[in-house]
Amino acid sequence: MVRGLRLRKLMDSRLKALAVHLLTATGAVLAMLAMLAAADQKWDLMFLWLVVALIVDGVDGPLARRYQVKTYWPTYDGVLLDLIIDYLTYVFIPAFALFQSGLMNGWTGWCAIIVITYASALYFVDTRMKTKDNSFAGFPACWNMVVLVMFALKPNFYIILGFVVLLAVTMFTNLKFVHPVRTDRWRWITLPMALGWVGFAAWAAWVDFHPQSWAHWGLVITSLYLTFAGIVQEALPSRRA
Repeated sequence: MVRGLRLRKLMDSRLKALAVHLLTATGAVLAMLAMLAAADQKWDLMFLWLVVALIVDGVDGPLARRYQVKTYWPTYDGVLLDLIIDYLTYVFIPAFALFQSGLMNGWTGWCAIIVITYASALYFVDTRMKTKDNSFAGFPACWNMVVLVMFALKPNFYIILGFVVLLAVTMFTNLKFVHPVRTDRWRWITLPMALGWVGFAAWAAWVDFHPQSWAHWGLVITSLYLTFAGIVQEALPSRRA
């Protein structure tokens, strides 16, 4: 009877671990739906799918650690699966949208997509991308967030290119960028800010980036925090240190 209970518990743990992998894999479907919307230049729909993919990406990590997927379903490499999907939803599709949207002019569009895709490919294989406090070393290739803000604000194409180049350079520095869940310091404000960004992003996409939408202000405020919080943390020593 004890052996039967242990077997049942093991099977339950394995099924939960598999379910987490299956949840992560839905990101590939969401990426395809976003790409199809982008091909039709339905930018609002594309970003809505990317926001859903971002939510899945934010949830599956904590679930993977809770249900110990490496122990109970080791035949699937969750890290590799996550990286493949992240490259599609964080990098490739947003870069395509930026190029096709008309926000970039002539050679600037070509420069932007080459810089985004090439630099991000190198960043994704960099084993030093995580810091000791589970933050990111360098800009974590969140081009989906950057491009969505550009769609909302519609700045001059030279300004967009400047941001792209600057962020790409920071990918290969030791500048710290917070992880909304795994960075302990200031999590009480970082997590609400990240959730707020997701809400404002969905709102902006839902109203097709209407210039009078208040969502744009929310995107600016939350984006500034998420961009500079880690750098400020580096400048201010922790009280526990």
